[in-house]
Amino acid sequence: MKLLIIEDDITFANTVKRRVEKNGFTCTHADNVSDALLACHRVLPTHVLIDMKLHTESGLSLITPIRQLLPQSRIILLTGYASIATAVDAIKLGADDYLSKPVDTQTLLAALNNCKVNSLTSIASNDDNEVTLSPEQVEWQHIQQVLKFNNGNISATARQLSMHRRTLQRKLQKRLSNNVTS
Repeated sequence: MKLLIIEDDITFANTVKRRVEKNGFTCTHADNVSDALLACHRVLPTHVLIDMKLHTESGLSLITPIRQLLPQSRIILLTGYASIATAVDAIKLGADDYLSKPVDTQTLLAALNNCKVNSLTSIASNDDNEVTLSPEQVEWQHIQQVLKFNNGNISATARQLSMHRRTLQRKLQKRLSNNVTS
Protein backbone atom coordinates (compact mmCIF):
# COMPACT_ATOMS: atom_id res chain seq x y z
CA MET A 1 0.00 0.00 0.00
CA LYS A 2 1.47 3.31 -1.12
CA LEU A 3 0.29 6.56 0.50
CA LEU A 4 0.97 9.99 -0.94
CA ILE A 5 0.72 12.63 1.79
CA ILE A 6 0.05 16.07 0.32
CA GLU A 7 0.61 18.43 3.24
CA ASP A 8 2.49 21.73 3.56
CA ASP A 9 3.08 21.30 7.31
CA ILE A 10 6.23 19.16 7.31
CA THR A 11 5.97 18.28 11.02
CA PHE A 12 2.39 17.08 10.65
CA ALA A 13 3.26 15.15 7.48
CA ASN A 14 6.14 13.39 9.26
CA THR A 15 3.86 12.51 12.17
CA VAL A 16 1.26 11.00 9.84
CA LYS A 17 4.02 9.17 7.96
CA ARG A 18 5.37 7.59 11.16
CA ARG A 19 1.86 6.58 12.24
CA VAL A 20 0.84 4.87 9.02
CA GLU A 21 4.18 3.27 8.19
CA LYS A 22 3.77 1.24 11.40
CA ASN A 23 0.61 -0.14 9.76
CA GLY A 24 2.08 -1.30 6.46
CA PHE A 25 2.04 1.84 4.28
CA THR A 26 4.95 3.11 2.23
CA CYS A 27 4.76 6.91 2.24
CA THR A 28 5.74 9.68 -0.12
CA HIS A 29 5.34 13.36 0.74
CA ALA A 30 4.60 16.41 -1.40
CA ASP A 31 4.03 19.90 -0.02
CA ASN A 32 2.51 21.71 -3.01
CA VAL A 33 0.16 21.12 -5.93
CA SER A 34 2.77 20.68 -8.70
CA ASP A 35 4.95 18.29 -6.65
CA ALA A 36 1.83 16.34 -5.70
CA LEU A 37 0.83 15.82 -9.32
CA LEU A 38 4.38 14.77 -10.23
CA ALA A 39 4.42 12.31 -7.33
CA CYS A 40 1.10 10.83 -8.47
CA HIS A 41 2.58 10.10 -11.91
CA ARG A 42 5.87 8.82 -10.50
CA VAL A 43 4.66 6.76 -7.51
CA LEU A 44 1.10 5.77 -8.54
CA PRO A 45 -0.12 5.67 -4.92
CA THR A 46 -2.96 3.42 -3.82
CA HIS A 47 -3.99 6.03 -1.22
CA VAL A 48 -3.80 9.84 -1.23
CA LEU A 49 -4.19 12.13 1.78
CA ILE A 50 -4.69 15.77 0.74
CA ASP A 51 -4.57 18.79 3.04
CA MET A 52 -7.27 21.35 2.24
CA LYS A 53 -4.91 24.33 2.43
CA LEU A 54 -1.55 24.01 0.72
CA HIS A 55 0.31 27.26 1.19
CA THR A 56 -1.86 29.62 -0.89
CA GLU A 57 -3.52 26.86 -2.95
CA SER A 58 -6.52 24.65 -2.29
CA GLY A 59 -6.19 20.91 -1.96
CA LEU A 60 -9.65 20.65 -3.51
CA SER A 61 -8.07 21.51 -6.88
CA LEU A 62 -6.09 18.26 -6.75
CA ILE A 63 -8.99 15.87 -6.29
CA THR A 64 -10.26 15.79 -9.89
CA PRO A 65 -6.88 15.36 -11.64
CA ILE A 66 -5.78 12.72 -9.13
CA ARG A 67 -9.08 10.87 -9.51
CA GLN A 68 -8.67 10.92 -13.31
CA LEU A 69 -5.09 9.64 -13.10
CA LEU A 70 -5.70 7.13 -10.30
CA PRO A 71 -9.36 6.02 -10.51
CA GLN A 72 -8.85 3.11 -8.08
CA SER A 73 -6.91 5.07 -5.44
CA ARG A 74 -8.50 6.05 -2.15
CA ILE A 75 -8.52 9.86 -1.82
CA ILE A 76 -9.05 11.51 1.55
CA LEU A 77 -9.24 15.26 2.14
CA LEU A 78 -7.94 16.44 5.51
CA THR A 79 -8.65 19.90 6.90
CA GLY A 80 -8.42 22.03 9.99
CA TYR A 81 -11.56 23.89 8.86
CA ALA A 82 -14.26 21.26 8.83
CA SER A 83 -17.61 22.22 7.34
CA ILE A 84 -20.40 20.39 5.64
CA ALA A 85 -20.04 22.59 2.53
CA THR A 86 -16.39 21.68 1.95
CA ALA A 87 -17.08 18.02 2.75
CA VAL A 88 -19.81 17.95 0.11
CA ASP A 89 -17.53 19.74 -2.40
CA ALA A 90 -14.74 17.23 -1.75
CA ILE A 91 -17.02 14.24 -2.23
CA LYS A 92 -18.56 15.73 -5.40
CA LEU A 93 -15.06 16.26 -6.82
CA GLY A 94 -14.22 12.61 -6.21
CA ALA A 95 -12.79 12.31 -2.70
CA ASP A 96 -13.64 9.08 -0.91
CA ASP A 97 -13.62 10.58 2.55
CA TYR A 98 -13.18 13.81 4.47
CA LEU A 99 -11.51 14.12 7.87
CA SER A 100 -11.01 17.09 10.14
CA LYS A 101 -7.79 17.85 12.01
CA PRO A 102 -6.69 16.84 14.48
CA VAL A 103 -7.24 13.22 13.47
CA ASP A 104 -6.33 10.23 15.61
CA THR A 105 -4.47 7.29 14.15
CA GLN A 106 -7.43 4.88 14.34
CA THR A 107 -9.75 7.24 12.45
CA LEU A 108 -7.11 7.91 9.82
CA LEU A 109 -6.39 4.21 9.33
CA ALA A 110 -10.11 3.44 9.15
CA ALA A 111 -10.52 6.04 6.40
CA LEU A 112 -7.47 4.78 4.52
CA ASN A 113 -8.72 1.20 4.75
CA ASN A 114 -12.21 2.14 3.56
CA CYS A 115 -13.88 1.42 6.88
CA LYS A 116 -16.93 3.45 7.78
CA VAL A 117 -15.67 6.65 9.44
CA ASN A 118 -18.87 8.65 9.04
CA SER A 119 -17.01 11.95 9.04
CA LEU A 120 -19.94 13.81 7.47
CA THR A 121 -22.15 12.74 10.37
CA SER A 122 -19.57 13.87 12.90
CA ILE A 123 -19.29 17.25 11.18
CA ALA A 124 -23.07 17.60 11.12
CA SER A 125 -23.33 16.68 14.78
CA ASN A 126 -20.69 19.31 15.55
CA ASP A 127 -22.94 21.83 13.84
CA ASP A 128 -25.74 20.71 16.16
CA ASN A 129 -23.82 21.86 19.26
CA GLU A 130 -22.20 18.47 19.98
CA VAL A 131 -18.84 20.20 19.79
CA THR A 132 -15.74 18.11 20.39
CA LEU A 133 -13.41 21.12 20.50
CA SER A 134 -13.66 23.84 23.09
CA PRO A 135 -13.76 27.48 21.93
CA GLU A 136 -10.19 27.86 23.22
CA GLN A 137 -9.05 24.92 21.09
CA VAL A 138 -10.76 26.33 17.99
CA GLU A 139 -9.19 29.74 18.64
CA TRP A 140 -5.78 28.14 19.12
CA GLN A 141 -6.08 26.20 15.85
CA HIS A 142 -7.12 29.34 14.01
CA ILE A 143 -4.21 31.32 15.47
CA GLN A 144 -1.82 28.54 14.42
CA GLN A 145 -3.17 28.52 10.85
CA VAL A 146 -2.84 32.30 10.49
CA LEU A 147 0.61 32.25 12.10
CA LYS A 148 1.67 29.53 9.67
CA PHE A 149 0.25 31.49 6.73
CA ASN A 150 2.35 34.48 7.84
CA ASN A 151 5.49 32.33 8.21
CA GLY A 152 5.63 32.88 11.96
CA ASN A 153 5.44 36.68 11.74
CA ILE A 154 3.62 37.67 14.92
CA SER A 155 2.97 41.29 13.88
CA ALA A 156 1.39 40.28 10.56
CA THR A 157 -0.62 37.54 12.28
CA ALA A 158 -1.91 39.97 14.92
CA ARG A 159 -2.99 42.44 12.21
CA GLN A 160 -4.79 39.69 10.30
CA LEU A 161 -6.54 38.54 13.49
CA SER A 162 -7.45 42.14 14.40
CA MET A 163 -5.68 41.79 17.72
CA HIS A 164 -2.88 43.69 19.41
CA ARG A 165 0.55 42.10 18.93
CA ARG A 166 1.13 41.87 22.69
CA THR A 167 -2.23 40.13 23.17
CA LEU A 168 -1.23 37.53 20.60
CA GLN A 169 2.16 37.09 22.24
CA ARG A 170 0.49 36.54 25.63
CA LYS A 171 -1.87 33.93 24.14
CA LEU A 172 1.04 32.11 22.53
CA GLN A 173 3.14 32.28 25.68
CA LYS A 174 0.23 31.12 27.87
CA ARG A 175 -0.40 28.11 25.62
CA LEU A 176 3.27 27.19 25.61
CA SER A 177 3.44 27.50 29.39
CA ASN A 178 0.37 25.29 29.79
CA ASN A 179 1.83 22.64 27.46
CA VAL A 180 5.15 22.57 29.29
CA THR A 181 3.50 22.06 32.70
CA SER A 182 1.03 19.44 31.42
